[in-house]
Amino acid sequence: MKAAFIIAAPTSGSGKTTIAQGLMALLTKKGYRVQPFKCGPDYIDTKFHEAVCHRPSINLDTFMATPEHVRELFVHYGSDADVCIVEGMMGLFDGYDRDKGSSAEIARVLDIPVVLVVDAKSAAYSMAPLLSGFINFRKDIRIAGVIFNKVGSDRHFKMLQQVCDDIGVECLGYLPKSSSLETGSRYLGLDFSQQSGSEELVLMLERFIDLERLKTVSHLFPREKHVVSTGETNCFYGRNKLFQREKQMKESRVLIASNSEAFSFLYAEVVDGFTSTRFFDPEKDVPTMENTDLLYLPGGYPEKHLEALVRNEACRQAIRQFAEQGGHIVAECGGMMYLCKSIVTDDGEYPMCGVLPYSITARKADRKLSLGYRRFELDGKEYRGHEFHYTQFYKGERAETREEGIPSAAQVYNAKGEPVDTPVFRYKNVLASYTHLYNF
Repeated sequence: MKAAFIIAAPTSGSGKTTIAQGLMALLTKKGYRVQPFKCGPDYIDTKFHEAVCHRPSINLDTFMATPEHVRELFVHYGSDADVCIVEGMMGLFDGYDRDKGSSAEIARVLDIPVVLVVDAKSAAYSMAPLLSGFINFRKDIRIAGVIFNKVGSDRHFKMLQQVCDDIGVECLGYLPKSSSLETGSRYLGLDFSQQSGSEELVLMLERFIDLERLKTVSHLFPREKHVVSTGETNCFYGRNKLFQREKQMKESRVLIASNSEAFSFLYAEVVDGFTSTRFFDPEKDVPTMENTDLLYLPGGYPEKHLEALVRNEACRQAIRQFAEQGGHIVAECGGMMYLCKSIVTDDGEYPMCGVLPYSITARKADRKLSLGYRRFELDGKEYRGHEFHYTQFYKGERAETREEGIPSAAQVYNAKGEPVDTPVFRYKNVLASYTHLYNF
């Protein structure tokens, strides 16, 4: 790679997603090989990235994996790229414990510069102390430049340029205020069915961003020597090297449920770690379980595709039979919901695979956000991942809580080591939970 940088911001909602994806689209349009990355456990932004860059976007997370593994991923996927763009999360220094796991930590681990996206609406010279604080807060974080968002006029931008001149930071350009560029949201995040990298956004960035200066301040040489493969370093908290599992997993034949939305939450780097994979669509296909060592049911939005999942009864029967015969299954969040007895919505109750004797409610009245990093130990192994859902366990006419008897095979903890009520189900060779696992 020739250049790399992280797009970050002082706070969420500053426009870093819009500008990161727009720059990916613009540089790709100009013929550059752009490798996208995303800080943190995000499945939706990565889909936008892939649509724009035409190559998988890779998650970088220092809670779910070691810093060594994060560096391995960065070099492995970015080695043939002209530029690597990492989209940050939340505010630059916001992590699960102070700045642990933050975009700033990823910048420090990779030793790459930060481009700060700042919402400049209704502000001018007051930006000076704000930016000065971010620039000087941590000397091991390099703020390479600033891009202002929601700029009201040329005069407004000139005032912001004066701010950058006075505090000694590069002003890389701006994005004017435009209601058409406001990013929509839905359910659990951004609507990845919308087109990424709109032509209007690309044209605006091409006009208002100094691309040549951006490439100059993010050029890696000679600093790239610091971003090197760690060779034999163990990753996934000592369980395996990059793209290697334990022997029984390394040689496994893995069958993965996947479609555009119902089962779509997959980490590309995790899938790449399996040596033999097949995919099927639970809405349309009846999978052949012969020569399958592991069935992987990832998360997604099954509650939005219930009629199609119910119609494909043969698929549900095949999965139930595989589980009852001792087949190995890993089911995460939406995949766990699919394994349950039923999913209840405001429109009624829909039968699922029936492997787990529970019902899940997706009714509006029962929605409750469960969010955060998760870890637990089972059979002497530590598992790490994250949880993000609104659905709940259901019994009778109400959401069912942990205290009402949902058994768990392990105690689950959040990033700070505090116990949470997320159950982990173990039935024969089935491992199922609301937790999206990064290592299994």
